[in-house]
Amino acid sequence: MKFLAITLITHRPDPVTGIQKSTHHRFREVLDHAVLAEELGFDGFGVGERHERPFISSSPTVVLSHIAALTRRIRLFTAVTTLSLLDPVRAYEDYATLDHLSDGRLDLIIGKGNGTAQRELFQVTPEDQWDRNAESYEVFRKLWRQDKVTAATRFRPPLTDAEVWPRPYQQPVRVWHGSATSKESVDLAARYGDPLFSANVTNPIEPYAELIRHYRDRWEHYGHDPAKIAVGAGTAGLFVARTSQEALKIYRPIFESTLAFQRQFGLPVVFETVEDFVERSSALIGSPQQVIEKVHRYHEQFGHSVLHLHADGSGLTDTQHRSSLTLFQSEVASVLRHELPDPPFAWEPVLPVPPVVEEPEEAVESVRV
Repeated sequence: MKFLAITLITHRPDPVTGIQKSTHHRFREVLDHAVLAEELGFDGFGVGERHERPFISSSPTVVLSHIAALTRRIRLFTAVTTLSLLDPVRAYEDYATLDHLSDGRLDLIIGKGNGTAQRELFQVTPEDQWDRNAESYEVFRKLWRQDKVTAATRFRPPLTDAEVWPRPYQQPVRVWHGSATSKESVDLAARYGDPLFSANVTNPIEPYAELIRHYRDRWEHYGHDPAKIAVGAGTAGLFVARTSQEALKIYRPIFESTLAFQRQFGLPVVFETVEDFVERSSALIGSPQQVIEKVHRYHEQFGHSVLHLHADGSGLTDTQHRSSLTLFQSEVASVLRHELPDPPFAWEPVLPVPPVVEEPEEAVESVRV
């Protein structure tokens, strides 16, 4: 199993102290967390894309480019690229550039995105968002693979023998399809034989497991080899401590503050108590053994080979957050890497082989002389 640390770059007051860091401080914190994730041995680091309050992740390519310069090994993910809102030509240009700057460490997780404010900002309607997402991906996919592209598009000017630069470093880039509740995203992933990433954050396991079963059915419907399926899954929170009692004690005020925030803004409440949250949500809160057992329980339903965790402390102190991530890597991930399978593809990118440049005959003769 592979492990990612992911941030949506939420920018709101700390749920425990009530203090809100400056925008500049928050961005620096994301960079520090990415470097820490690589140091601790995480396999990937993801940055979300949102265009509404309380998020400041509107430019993931810029943030990931900076992270690419600070790291050497860790793969870089988008979480998610909201293709329903974007011109696929501009999205391709940005991500092909990032692909080069990261030496081919880029993975994309795409999705339609959610939130009324960002839909209105880009004049996307609930009725056309799925068609926009599918069309943008189809154009993006062609641009990555073909030197010249012709596409009779509805939501942007049509393309006729269009050349878009730069050409990418990876051929092709790996694209995951992010899905929370939608069969449309699942079907699009299965149609193209692409991996699926289940959000797996808001609800108990059942609706996500149902979607993943649907994905597997559609995968076979489109004639793909079942052995090549790859599924990723998210988590609703993370805090690993030496004992379950310590984990629950420290996490309780974080949960209660988040619950109050949900009620204040009329957001749906699924888990009424921290005990219920720990038991029935995808949150990994407890001792190392408890967390290992919970990941196994979810794996029985999902068959997933990639797991994402929160890169942010989200109410934990810096010391608590670092201790939790360190303990997760040393006593949880180290076990799960051996007990659960990896994705059915090489994690490191297959990069272009540089051409062999032959020396001119005159130069060879001069060396001989």
